[in-house]
Amino acid sequence: MASRQLDTLVFSRELNKHVRQRWAFRATSLVDAENWQARVRPGLVRLLGGFPERCSLEPEVIATVEQPGYTRHTVLFQSRENLTVYAYLLLPEHYTAPGPAVICLPGHGRGVDDIVGIAEDGALRTTYGGYQNDFALQCVHNGLAVLAVEPLGFGHRRDEAARERGAEASSCQPAAGAALLFGQTMVGWRVWDVIRALDYLKTRPEIDAGRVACCGISGGGTITFFAACCEPRLKAAYMSGSYNTFADSIMSLSHCIDNYVPGIMRYAETYDMAGLIAPRLFFVESGAQDPIFPVEATRYAVSRACEVYRVFGAESNLGVE
Repeated sequence: MASRQLDTLVFSRELNKHVRQRWAFRATSLVDAENWQARVRPGLVRLLGGFPERCSLEPEVIATVEQPGYTRHTVLFQSRENLTVYAYLLLPEHYTAPGPAVICLPGHGRGVDDIVGIAEDGALRTTYGGYQNDFALQCVHNGLAVLAVEPLGFGHRRDEAARERGAEASSCQPAAGAALLFGQTMVGWRVWDVIRALDYLKTRPEIDAGRVACCGISGGGTITFFAACCEPRLKAAYMSGSYNTFADSIMSLSHCIDNYVPGIMRYAETYDMAGLIAPRLFFVESGAQDPIFPVEATRYAVSRACEVYRVFGAESNLGVE
């Protein structure tokens, strides 16, 4: 008789030992690597639940505010027929158009307001603040245009029950659960918003649509990663506080359900998927004491991603801090 085993984590890790991932990156030449990308990228989209047909964006600027050094436009556009994206377009005062832009994605918390310097009472912070350190404003103050997108389930895009619980509450759990019931994922829903954000930026004469990056922290970093894997138009990806291995983080530690993609462990690890971003610019930032993205696993995932980037002849395009 097999030895008794009651620990769920031990069970999960044992399962993972016996999985032969179908999309593991084994290419040894650039041609093989590009063929791997052509095969895996559509497969990843299917695993995320697929993307809908594009609808009309119906873009609208609903408010414009002049701030010291930049202008903030509040914009709405449709990502789907029945779903609206809320975002801030920030244009630096001294900006040569058409110029580069960054799509900025916040992590769990108050949502997009918390990365553009808007305090909970609606006032504008005078110094960078919050755990996300107003990174969208940091981009603007470094001369980049920004489209700061509200993720589905945060801030301005929550259900009424979450709004009643306060500014920090999200509707991730019921919404991500609903996505799973439809055979889709919250990751896929949010990635499609990023793809449509790119479509929106293409309509803005101020923006060079061929020079758009994506930047996110925590849950926003996760979407940055998946969006860059799915959408080659993103020229660079900067993810903070979220790059790790699935096995050591999402599989082994408690996370919001919006992080989960059913079946992904059977297909690829994060370092394999980095091959869908290569040879584009990819930068990883990780906290040495982050309790849910263990730093040693991040270091391992980066080292494996470096091997992937080396096949593309682009190892210098992958950075880490």
